Amino acid sequence: MFPDLFAYTWVLWLVVVVVAVIAELLTLSLVFGMIAAGSLIGGLGTWLLGWPAPLQVVAAAGLSALLVFAIRPLLYRTLVHGKARALTNVDALAGMSARATASFVDGTGYARLANGETWTARLDAAHEHAAVDAGARLTVVAVDGATAVVAPSAAPNPTGTGDPR
Repeated sequence: MFPDLFAYTWVLWLVVVVVAVIAELLTLSLVFGMIAAGSLIGGLGTWLLGWPAPLQVVAAAGLSALLVFAIRPLLYRTLVHGKARALTNVDALAGMSARATASFVDGTGYARLANGETWTARLDAAHEHAAVDAGARLTVVAVDGATAVVAPSAAPNPTGTGDPR
């Protein structure tokens, strides 16, 4: 009266593969892609060969583990090889040009960065006694908390204004 459920295990393997592919597309970690490949080749492939369900599961799990621990690291290294790490947030501010919005007093003042933000600024140790007038060109050396550590730029200030453009 009931159909042989093991005759339809191929549907289960296809569901596992589709779910793993969707998870891979959402995470982009290559782990679920390896699980999908292991399920497709190990699970569905052994079903086509007529293996019993427990051996199908063992083959799929074994092949998935092999792919995750042996192939994934090689693929990952190949994909990210030679790419520079993208700097974001505060890390991206180092090296950015800026202009002093007012004269610095005792090595501290305000600077408008090239991205339009105005930061509390402090001169770096090598230039802490330098005179910085309003509109002077600066370069961000580092960020210390909520303070940009800046150094005077070698380029002259042709406009004499506080506008960083």
